[in-house]
Amino acid sequence: MAQTAKTKLTIIGVIIAAVIIGLVVWNQQKKAASDELVIGISPSFAKPLQVAAVEAKQQGLNVKLVEFSDWNTPNITLNHGDIDANFFQHHPFLDNAKKETDFKIKAFAKGAATHVGLYSKKIKSFDELKDGAKVVVPNDPVNQGRALLLLQQAKLITLKDPKNHLSNLKDIASNPKNLQFVEVEGPQTARAIDEVDLAFGYPHYLRLAKTADPEQALLFDSNKDNRYAILFAVREDYQDKNDKLKKFVEIYQNSPKVKQALDADFGAKLWFPGWK
Repeated sequence: MAQTAKTKLTIIGVIIAAVIIGLVVWNQQKKAASDELVIGISPSFAKPLQVAAVEAKQQGLNVKLVEFSDWNTPNITLNHGDIDANFFQHHPFLDNAKKETDFKIKAFAKGAATHVGLYSKKIKSFDELKDGAKVVVPNDPVNQGRALLLLQQAKLITLKDPKNHLSNLKDIASNPKNLQFVEVEGPQTARAIDEVDLAFGYPHYLRLAKTADPEQALLFDSNKDNRYAILFAVREDYQDKNDKLKKFVEIYQNSPKVKQALDADFGAKLWFPGWK
């Protein structure tokens, strides 16, 4: 009987110890999760951010990057409070998103700004564009405006207001080549290049899709306005506990390794620091 009682006590002791260990582990995991900075990103911006996240880890800051394949979900997820920040949009895009929704989102800091270009696999110069040629442009109001400004820069169209960065297809004043516009979601412009005569494109998306050499555009925009810098965006009520996001932004903006990743991913001449 004594041996049986001793065995029971041993088993109970083991169970209690297991419960205590489990609680300790659970608390540690809970603490780690609460200390983790979660950022929603576009795949095209992933590599430089991954480099920054590794450096952040070395400095004791845990950063989780969550990739989204479209340009709608990152703001929806952020607005719901499921992530701490996102990094995929520039200021005009954010302003337009807030105008069309009830999102309570604001800019926290600026990241890299990239040039955009006009690309083709069928022609070597704009003079070769035939009457009625098909041209791909983004379907969202902001990036479509940016595409139209670039087409105007190429002297292929003119706009009613030559400086309006929010122009749409209805704002085209003249179209001497009778260009036919194909509207697609921004990230898909890189994949649509095979199906049209000319495509507005983002170098980083082209590099990711491997559909064209991002450095071989017929024309790049001449714009160096940090209006188009990609933003670290947060909810309006965001509280940056322990300056987690501030520290991560500082790493992103100042790390030589992140700069190397930006040069490799975007092309050294195709991006510039949007925070300067």
